[in-house]
Amino acid sequence: MSVLTREEAQIRARLIEVHRYTIDLDLTRGDEHFGSTTTIRFQTREAGADTFVELRPAALHRAVLDGHDLVLDPAGVIADGRLPLTGLAEGEHELRVETDMAYSHTGEGMHRFTDPADGETYLYTMCCMADAPRVFAAFDQPDLKAVFDVRVTAPPRWTVLGNGIATRDGDPTGGRWTLASTPPISTYLVALAAGPYHSVHTEHAGLPFGLHVRRSLAPHLEADADELFDITRRCFDRYHEIFDEPYPFDSYDQAFVPEFNSGAMENPGLVTFRDEFVFRSAVTDAERQTRAMVIAHEMAHMWFGDLVTMRWWDDIWLNESFAEYMGFQILTEATRYTDTWADFGVRRKSWGYDADQRPSTHPVAPAPELVPDTAAARLNFDGISYAKGASALRQLVTWLGEKDFLAGINEHFARHRFGNATLADFLDSLARSSDRDVHAWADAWLRTTGVDTLTPAVTTHGDRWSAEIRHDGGGHDGPHPAPRRPHRLAIGLYDHAPAAPHQLVLRDRVEVELDGADSAAHLSFSGPRPDLLLLNDGDLTYAKVRLDPGSWEAAVRALSGLPDAVSRATLWNAARDMVRDGDLPAADYLDAVRAHLPHETDIAIVQGVLAFARLQIADRYLPADQRPAALNTIAATCRDLLRRTEDGSGPGLRLSAVRVHIASATVPAELSDWLDGDTVPGGPALDPELRWQILGRLAVLGAAGPADIDAELARDSSATGQEGAARCRAALPDPDAKQAAWEALFGETAALTPLSNYLVTATATGFWQPEHHDVLTGYVPRYFTDAATTAARRGPAIADAIARSGFPTTVDATTLRLGEECLAAPDLLPALRRRLEDQLDDLRRALLVRQKQDK
Repeated sequence: MSVLTREEAQIRARLIEVHRYTIDLDLTRGDEHFGSTTTIRFQTREAGADTFVELRPAALHRAVLDGHDLVLDPAGVIADGRLPLTGLAEGEHELRVETDMAYSHTGEGMHRFTDPADGETYLYTMCCMADAPRVFAAFDQPDLKAVFDVRVTAPPRWTVLGNGIATRDGDPTGGRWTLASTPPISTYLVALAAGPYHSVHTEHAGLPFGLHVRRSLAPHLEADADELFDITRRCFDRYHEIFDEPYPFDSYDQAFVPEFNSGAMENPGLVTFRDEFVFRSAVTDAERQTRAMVIAHEMAHMWFGDLVTMRWWDDIWLNESFAEYMGFQILTEATRYTDTWADFGVRRKSWGYDADQRPSTHPVAPAPELVPDTAAARLNFDGISYAKGASALRQLVTWLGEKDFLAGINEHFARHRFGNATLADFLDSLARSSDRDVHAWADAWLRTTGVDTLTPAVTTHGDRWSAEIRHDGGGHDGPHPAPRRPHRLAIGLYDHAPAAPHQLVLRDRVEVELDGADSAAHLSFSGPRPDLLLLNDGDLTYAKVRLDPGSWEAAVRALSGLPDAVSRATLWNAARDMVRDGDLPAADYLDAVRAHLPHETDIAIVQGVLAFARLQIADRYLPADQRPAALNTIAATCRDLLRRTEDGSGPGLRLSAVRVHIASATVPAELSDWLDGDTVPGGPALDPELRWQILGRLAVLGAAGPADIDAELARDSSATGQEGAARCRAALPDPDAKQAAWEALFGETAALTPLSNYLVTATATGFWQPEHHDVLTGYVPRYFTDAATTAARRGPAIADAIARSGFPTTVDATTLRLGEECLAAPDLLPALRRRLEDQLDDLRRALLVRQKQDK
C-alpha cells in the first residue's frame, strides 16, 4: 500500500474542503469481514481537479460520485489503497463507497478479539495514524476535519460506543445504533467499540462518563471503578480550572480493550486503553499512578490534539509532548499522586535520553521535510516526541513562568478551536503572552537534537569554594562544536547530617541560568564545600549531569539518604548515564544498588533502578561470565527488601522485589517451592501474573516442561494465560521448543495461522534467553532474514513487535555485523528499519561499555 506524502496532503488540502462523513457499519457479516458504507460530502475549490480517497477494502462493491457510478476493477480491488477522483467540477460533491472490510488481529483498523475465557467477541478501532481507511473510505489526513455521523448494525446483545453518545434505534433485537454527530474532527480520531462490554456509568459536570471492559474482567473493573472515576473527575475539573475552553465533546467514555498496541488512544469522547490497566492481579502504587497518569495524559489530548490538531505529522509533538507534560503535572496538582515527577525522571525521561543519543534521533519539532510521508511520521511516536518533548515543556514553564505559559495555551485554543495549527502558530500565541523570545527558545530546544551534558569541577580556596560547570552540547553539527541549549536549573548543595552520616541535608538550592553561549559557568561561595553538589536538582531541565569525585563519594555513602525522591531520581539517572557512557563501571553501579536500594522508599525508583540493573547491567553491559554474580547481587538486594517489608509495610516495594527476585533466580528450588505453595513466604499469595512469571523463569532454567505449562493454562485459560503459556513454551531450552516458537513467529505456520500482536510479543519475549546461548546461536543469522520477510507480510505493528521483543539478546560483534548487513537492504519496511537501527545502536553501545571496562 502507498503512503501519503506531505506534498500530496498539501495539494489535496488546497483542492478540497470536507464537510461531513456518513458511515454505516454492519458488524453482523461473520468472523472475517464487516460491511462499511461511507458517504462523504465535500467541496472542490478548482474546476477540473484530480484527487483521491483512501480505502483498503477486502472487496469494493460500488462507488458513486454525484449520482454516477465510477468504473471499478471487476475483482473489486483498487491500486495502492486509493480510489481516483478525476476531473471534479468546482463546487459541492457527494461520494458514496460500499465495501467489505477485513477485521484485523494486529491492533490496526477494526481489531477483532475472541476472549478465550468465555468465547465472547469484542471489536474496537484504531485509526491512528493512517488506518482509518481499513474502516471507512476517507480523505485521510489530519487537516481535513469534518463532522462524522455513524450508524452501526451489531448483534442485539452487544453494546456500541463511539465518539458521540450512542443510542439504540427502534427494536433492540434489530441491533441498530446511531452515534451523535461529532464536531469537526480528524479521520484518525474516529473511534468505535462494539461487543458485550461490561459498563459502569456515572455523570459529572452534566456529562455522561463511562468505563467499559470485556465481561471476563468485569469484577476487576468493578473493584477499581471508584478510583478510576475519582481520577477522571479530578483531572477533568483541574483542566477546567486552567483552560478557558470547556471540554468540547458530548460524553467521556473510557474503554479498556484487548490486544491494544499503545498505552491508550485519545479518541474524542471514547478513549481506548490497553485492558492491562484493569488490574486482575496485585500491582504497586507506582503502577496505579502510571494508570492515573495515562488517564490524565489522554484527557489532555481532548484539547491538545482533538480540539486543536496538528496540520501535518511533523507537529506530532503538539499532541504528545503536551499530553505527556500535562499528564504528570495535572496528576501532581489534582490527585493523591504528588511525587509523579520522580517517576517521570527515573522511568520516562531515561527513555528520552536514550532515544536522543541514537542515530535515529530527531528534533522534538522536526522540519517538515524530515517528515515527508506517513511512514516517516509513524516512526516519531517515540521517546523524543513524548519524554524529551515533555521535558522541554517543563523547562519552558520554568523559563517562561506558568502564568504566561497558560495564557499562551488558552490563546492558542481560542484561535484554533476545531481547526489545525503548527509550531509557528503555537509560538505566536506564546509570544503574545510573554515578553521573552520564545522563537529563539524554540530554535534552541525544539529544532535541535542531542542531550547537553553538565559537568561540575569543585575547588576550595581557604574559607571559600568554587564550582565550574562545564556545558557541552550533545547534538551533531559536523566539524563544529555541538550547539548548547540555554538552561534554567537548580543546584542542590547537600551535607552529611552530623548525627547520621548516611543522611544528607540540604544546605541550599541555588538557581542558575545558563545562556548556552559560554562553554562553562563559574560560581563562587563562602564556607566549606558541600559534601554533594547535585546539578539539576529538582529535575527541571533536560540534560545529562555528572558528579565531581567528592560528590560521587558522598552519593556512594548516602544516596538513599537524600530527602527528596526527585533528587534521588536525578542522582540515579546520573549514575545510569555514566554507566551507559562508559564513565562508571557497571559493577560500581551494582554496588550502589546493593547498598542503597534496600533503603529506598519510592516505588518508582525501586522499579526503575532494578529494571536497569537486571535488563541492562546484568544482561548487556557485563561480560557473560560475570552475569551469574550480577544476578545474585540483584537477588540479594531483593531479599533485603523482602526482609524489610516482612511486617506488612511497603506492599508495593515487596511486590517489586518479588518480581525481580523471580527474574534473577539462577537456581530453581526456591521458585519451585513458591509455586507449589502458591505463595511467597510472608506474602504475597501468588496471583496469575506471578505464577506465570515463576513458571517462565523455571522454564528458562530447565525446571519446567510442557506438561507444567499445560497444567497452568488449564488453571488460567484467560487471554493473559494464553500469552503466559506462549512465553513459557518459547522459553524452554529444548531445541524442539525453540523451533516450534520460531515456526509460530516466522515460518509457514505464521503465514497460514498468524499470531495476534500480543501472542507475537509473548512468543518473541520468551524465545531469546542469555542462558540458552548455545541453542540459539544458529537463529541469529536467521532472524535478520525472517524478520524482514515477516514485517513485509504483516505490516508495521508486527514489524515493531518482532524488532522490539524479538531482537537477539546476544552481545557480540557477529550480531552487530549481521544486523548492519540487514540494514543495507533497500526495501526494509520503515517500521522494522527504524527499530533495528535503534537495537543495533544499543548493541554497539553495550559492546563499547564492555570494551571500556576491559581496559
